[in-house]
Amino acid sequence: MSFLSVTSVPRLRWSAPRAFTLRPPLASLGFLILGLVIFGLGEALLVTAGVGVSPWTVFAEGVTNITDWSLGFATFVVSATVLLLWIPLRQTPGIGTILNAVIVALVLEFALPLLPSFETYIANVLLALTGVFVTGFGGAIYLVANLGPGPRDGLMTGLQRITGQPIALVRMSIELTVVGIGWALGGTLGLGTLLFAIGIGPAMAIGMQILNLRSTER
Repeated sequence: MSFLSVTSVPRLRWSAPRAFTLRPPLASLGFLILGLVIFGLGEALLVTAGVGVSPWTVFAEGVTNITDWSLGFATFVVSATVLLLWIPLRQTPGIGTILNAVIVALVLEFALPLLPSFETYIANVLLALTGVFVTGFGGAIYLVANLGPGPRDGLMTGLQRITGQPIALVRMSIELTVVGIGWALGGTLGLGTLLFAIGIGPAMAIGMQILNLRSTER
C-alpha cells in the first residue's frame, strides 16, 4: 500500500518549471510526448479488450440517454465542463492539455488495428488490466513533465491539492463517482470499466513512485 504515500505529482529534474510556457524545456517536452504515447497505448489496450468502456465513456453514454446527443458531442460537453471546474480549482493549462487530446487520438487511430484480440474472456480481462497499468504509467510520466494535464487528470490534481489526500484515492473516488452517475443514467459498464475505475489511481501513483525512485538512484 506504499502508493498511498504519493500525495502530489513529484517534480524531477526533467519537469518543466511551470505548466504554462510557450518555450518548454526540450527534456520536459520529450517526456510529455513519451508519456502521452504510452497513455494512449494503454487506452487502446482497454478498447481492444472489449470488456467494458472507460468510466468517462459510461458517463457520456448516460448523458446521451437524457439529452439525445451523440456520444461524441456528449464526450465533448463533459470534457468542456470538466475544464470549467479547473477555474475554482486554480488549475493551469499548458501545451500538454492540448497535446493530450491530439496524441492520444493519434495513438488510438494507429494502434487499434495492430493490437491482438483474444477469444477467451479471461484473456481479454487480463488485457484490460494491462491496459489500466500502461495507461497509469504513461499518465505518471506526462504529469511529472509538468506541461499541463488533460481535463480529467487536471481535475484529479486540483482536488488532490485541495483535499491533501493521496492521488490514488482521489482518482479512484472521481472514477467511481463518474461510473455510478453514468450507470444510474443508463450508461453501460463491464468488468473492464470497474478495473479502470479502481486501478487507474493506484497505477498512476505507482508509476510516480517508480519515476521518483529511478531519478533518486541516478
